[in-house]
Amino acid sequence: MAQVAGLRFFFVRTLKRRFPPDSIPYPKYTHRVPSVLSPEEVAQFIDAASNLQARAILMTLYSTGVRRSELVRLRVDDIDSKRTVVHIRKGKGGKDRDVPLCPKLLETLREYWRWKKPQTWLFPRGIRPDGKSEHLTSKSAWYACAEAARHAGIKKRVTPHILRHSFATHLLESGADLPTIQLLLGHADLETTSVYLHLSRRHLETTVNPLQHLSISSASETNRLYHRTKEK
Repeated sequence: MAQVAGLRFFFVRTLKRRFPPDSIPYPKYTHRVPSVLSPEEVAQFIDAASNLQARAILMTLYSTGVRRSELVRLRVDDIDSKRTVVHIRKGKGGKDRDVPLCPKLLETLREYWRWKKPQTWLFPRGIRPDGKSEHLTSKSAWYACAEAARHAGIKKRVTPHILRHSFATHLLESGADLPTIQLLLGHADLETTSVYLHLSRRHLETTVNPLQHLSISSASETNRLYHRTKEK
């Protein structure tokens, strides 16, 4: 944090003393379970795209689980139809990864390519003064999501990252294991991916509650009086 860095500079540079980090209390962070869309909401959301480019953006976000910064840097040759994979270059941590190319997404991207005919970037923005092509900004993906959600009448705040969460959660509900989802999302550790266990309805519904195994009396046999009667 900036405050801690300032204190470290004051102790080390100004006072020429050792910085005592153990004596500084750190605030507790609240870990919130991310929001997701249902499959029905995702379908409604995609159908509400304003045009073919927006539809291609939304389908790519949901079908691959890419971050919006990764989406806008996708190149035309990253779509490998022969191997049926999408190649993600220099994701978080500078690592490359491949994700499956869904046939429905490929069909949409082909239709989009026949319309826009992008040459370098899959989602180009325009040509710079030096003649080089520019890709869309990450805000463009955010706006595409916000506009589609508004037209679909979805009250939830839908962002590219919500589609990423929905992709991972729906994969888990379809039977994919956590290590596979970790690889597809480009997570550095499995702990980050495990949050989707809290979002999966399939895992929640198949987990047997420990109360179910207790041998207890029926609720119909329980006394309705507020105070326990005294035994004689």
